[in-house]
Amino acid sequence: MEKLTRADLLSLEQYSIERKAFREKVMAHKADRKIHIGPNATLYFEDRLTMQYQIQEMLRIEKIFESAGINEELESYNPLIPDGSNWKATFMVEFSDVEERKVQLGRLIGIERHTWVQVAGFDKVYAIANEDLERETEEKTSAVHFTRFELTPIMVASVKEGAAIQMGIEHPNYAYSVTLSEASRASLAADLA
Repeated sequence: MEKLTRADLLSLEQYSIERKAFREKVMAHKADRKIHIGPNATLYFEDRLTMQYQIQEMLRIEKIFESAGINEELESYNPLIPDGSNWKATFMVEFSDVEERKVQLGRLIGIERHTWVQVAGFDKVYAIANEDLERETEEKTSAVHFTRFELTPIMVASVKEGAAIQMGIEHPNYAYSVTLSEASRASLAADLA
């Protein structure tokens, strides 16, 4: 997938006019890219459209209109766009109760490294996580991780041909797996070259 450039972004004024319709389009797109793994973990798969939305929202919220600020946002979010041989996802550990979240994040250290995807007929591919910075301590993991799943060329071809995809987590304190719906499978297949 091509990285975003300033030419792909709307001005703050134009975005304010188009925001409602653009947001509806992105939310519909994201629905098939949100994969729940058990009750408390979700992979939100990113692509060019989700990152365009994220950048537009950051520019709007921060009222950024100068070139340097726009370029900084592009540099921050472009690495989350898949490269054609991988999937990139924001991985979230979600507990609504603050106290329970604290306890569980202490029990789930390393969960991001135990998260996997599997193309039917192939071995599991484990997440490469948090390449930007460390997100855990000896006491707890973070509730948010940035992950990349690197696929072999034959896995990519298999997905493009319609192979089923499973995802899961095999942490000693959290173990679940799921088979993707056809809509989710097709959406993620579009990320691959």
